[in-house]
Amino acid sequence: MKIPRILLATSALISVISLQVVYGGIICEKLPLEVCAFSVSHSGARCVLEKSILRDGNVQYECQSSEVIAENMNELIETEECMNACGVERMTVGMSTDSVAEHGFTKNLCSPRCYNNCPNIIDLYYNLAAGEAIYLPRLCEAHRSGDRRMISEFISPAVAPVAPIIFGNPPISPVMAPSPVSS
Repeated sequence: MKIPRILLATSALISVISLQVVYGGIICEKLPLEVCAFSVSHSGARCVLEKSILRDGNVQYECQSSEVIAENMNELIETEECMNACGVERMTVGMSTDSVAEHGFTKNLCSPRCYNNCPNIIDLYYNLAAGEAIYLPRLCEAHRSGDRRMISEFISPAVAPVAPIIFGNPPISPVMAPSPVSS
């Protein structure tokens, strides 16, 4: 019999509250795995779920403090409402902007329900996107307006221009062979 995810999240939150009472604050390394991702420690460090493969081939997950500091936030465990509104998963491993390139994810992230009500998640992705030269507010503006050209410019800024298409017989230009190297 499977236990519903909400029950697991609830029991994990109860565990966290107990940890806060015992330890005096959120410590990423002490958090249950189910609430690690998108949490912020008492020092303001973002918690990150890390995955490692052991010598015997088994997978191990650990909650760790990252070097990424949350702006003006500490002691925070993200709510289920924000997790759902922003389209993020509790068991997200690592921190990456890869998901920003996915239309469905960015649509959720930029939705008013997420963007206006979930400052922790928006702050995280704002800073991650900035590291990739993506300005999240403009990307969200492009999503809201439906401007696909602007969205693609944000998501793939380093894409080289496409070679021109030539119909018929393409012109042939001579190519010089490299000079042999004398020894």
